[in-house]
Amino acid sequence: MRDTFKHKGLRKQLIGELRDKGIQDERILDAFNAIPRHFFLDLVFEQQAYSNMPFQIGAGQTISHPYTVAFQTELLNLQKGDKVLEIGTGSAFQTCILCQMGAKVFSIERQKELFDKAKIIIRHFNFSPKLFFGDGYKGHPSFAPYDKILITCGAPFVPEALLHQLKVGGVLVIPLGGGAIQEMQRITKLSETEFTTENFGDFSFVPMLQDKNQ
Repeated sequence: MRDTFKHKGLRKQLIGELRDKGIQDERILDAFNAIPRHFFLDLVFEQQAYSNMPFQIGAGQTISHPYTVAFQTELLNLQKGDKVLEIGTGSAFQTCILCQMGAKVFSIERQKELFDKAKIIIRHFNFSPKLFFGDGYKGHPSFAPYDKILITCGAPFVPEALLHQLKVGGVLVIPLGGGAIQEMQRITKLSETEFTTENFGDFSFVPMLQDKNQ
């Protein structure tokens, strides 16, 4: 995998666009600079890798717009050392951004094809998140509670299991809605039974599906 001066220049342009669109956390922008997005795409898309658009990555899934990745990451208010449960490893780009920012990442992917690809690309960066092939609706209680939970696909409802696995004071970021458009929400857990919800506008994600898919 090559990371040329041209790629680096395109990354700088993309980071400028993200900053212009309102991304303020410089740690996120630094992570975008450190993680070459074109590594996560087929070679045919290499020249377009730093445009603010999604791409097919196989198994009917997409790598999200760079702005969407940055926006969701900013909503997490990530702190170094946070335990983050990611639902939907996908291309592993978001996973690597979280790792680059110092999070302890636990990521679940239901598509075996993408799960296998993700392990290879993550190895290239020498990150060590815990990856699981499974059903994101169930989360992963063995490592709970999590400081942050990030859902990277459109969920028709908030999975109860994930709320249980979130620590008190933690936040869950979720694109909520079963149709073509979802509402981005940040849910903060105030106690074992109390939550607050903030809304951050409309986005479009592939749907969150149940069960593993070989």
